Amino acid sequence: MSDIKITAIMPVYKVEDYICKAIDSLRSQTLTDWELIAVDDGSPDDSGKICDEYAAKDSRITVIHKKNGGAPSARNAAIPKARGEYLYFMDSDDWAEPTMFEDMYRVAKENDAQLVVAGYYIDTYYSDKEFYTQEQCLPSKAFVSQQEFREYAHEMFDKNLLYTPWNKLFKRDYIIDNNIRFKNTFWDDFPFNLDVVRDVERVVLMEQKYYHFMRARAESETAKYRSDMLQKREEEHGWMLELYGYWGVDSEESAEMIQRRYIERMIGCIENVTNSDCTLTSKEKREQIKKMITSERTRTALKTAKPRSLVMKTMLIPLKMKSTALTYLEGTVISRVKSGNVKLFASLKANR
Repeated sequence: MSDIKITAIMPVYKVEDYICKAIDSLRSQTLTDWELIAVDDGSPDDSGKICDEYAAKDSRITVIHKKNGGAPSARNAAIPKARGEYLYFMDSDDWAEPTMFEDMYRVAKENDAQLVVAGYYIDTYYSDKEFYTQEQCLPSKAFVSQQEFREYAHEMFDKNLLYTPWNKLFKRDYIIDNNIRFKNTFWDDFPFNLDVVRDVERVVLMEQKYYHFMRARAESETAKYRSDMLQKREEEHGWMLELYGYWGVDSEESAEMIQRRYIERMIGCIENVTNSDCTLTSKEKREQIKKMITSERTRTALKTAKPRSLVMKTMLIPLKMKSTALTYLEGTVISRVKSGNVKLFASLKANR
């Protein structure tokens, strides 16, 4: 284990039905010089025990057992113990194609990259064995300068390639030297990646797709109603505005992407308020929707954003009209489609 090329870090919590497939996909990698640090984050099921069983038969696997503190603390606990030249962060209920490590590492070394970004799949299950697959990727590109990456980044944000950690290799020294860690917040992936790209100089984009993100697991955090979703989206929008201000990139394309991203996520916040799990009263829901569609940020976004599909253009009509009633109705319809026809919802979301 003297030449570890990649350290995979995996937070583990209540995934006993999924983690074997995740770990097996790493053990099937064609590149063999890797280590896995699985962090049992106080999981109440057999997830930690399963990890220990894998560690007993594969010396490349190490398990950390800790009290529950959330995915950010689990990942942060493993980073100082990593020995690989590159870091890779994997979720414990997903899986990866067998050539992922070999291909990404080769490209990283060829370009002395601090960050490698690849394509990925979103597999949205609408039954036990049936799923809708969405492919996220852009043409391969090795950026010749920091400025070139910054000016192109809006394309990568637009394809959701810069939000998640599991489609990337991170140079370990870059992460350690810049003291970059996951923030103790829900949806911690995004602020971590923003810290990474803020001053990164050497970036490579790969069009190949390797990682399978499994969406629609009923107990997944991404499937739950969140009372703080609006607050989180507002916070994220502020981070994006700050990043582009720091970069000094003010192109029309970048500005449009930022505002379209905001208004699309505002639709998600409206659906969040109207879904069946929301505990607000009908009056409180309408008040919150009115606040959302009349805010200064929403009005600015509506003026700047250029929706890419007829569906999204249609969905924005009630917001442009400032109609609380129509927006409420629209959110209700989206919620019913989301819960009642996962396949249709996944298709509409993928093509928005």
